[in-house]
Amino acid sequence: MASAKPASQAQVRQLMEVAGVNRMLGQMASQINAQLAGMMRDQLPCVPASYWNGFLAAGGFREVTDAVVPIYQKHFSAADIEGLIKFYRSPLGRKMVAQMPAVMSESMQAGQEWGRNRAQAMLSELQKSGRIDAQGRCPAVPSATPGLGSPAAASTAGH
Repeated sequence: MASAKPASQAQVRQLMEVAGVNRMLGQMASQINAQLAGMMRDQLPCVPASYWNGFLAAGGFREVTDAVVPIYQKHFSAADIEGLIKFYRSPLGRKMVAQMPAVMSESMQAGQEWGRNRAQAMLSELQKSGRIDAQGRCPAVPSATPGLGSPAAASTAGH
């Protein structure tokens, strides 16, 4: 069985453009750069902010894209990439690109709400079973009192 023709860098870059990956990578690079610049300013206050901003802005997006292209080449053949480009150029593909930021944002909100509800249910169950008190803390254990055979009492014995 012949192996599939590998995707070229040009094909992958074309897919990344039509699928909106470049926009997402650009946003990601900007967010990471902003966080990194803030951390570096805090750790090295003697270096002016203009240095961090200039250094981090230079080539950041290009470097991220260059790192991602081989990942696409590893997972998709040339025929796969051509099919994906065709899809993303279709009306449905363009709609997906346009709607994906809202879908991802709403999905993250739904996941956060699910996590909050799950945590509340877990805490409620732990309170009902007596494993935690009404304030959400572990209740005091009588054997933890020094002098009643607790590890704390044993560790202080003879001192």
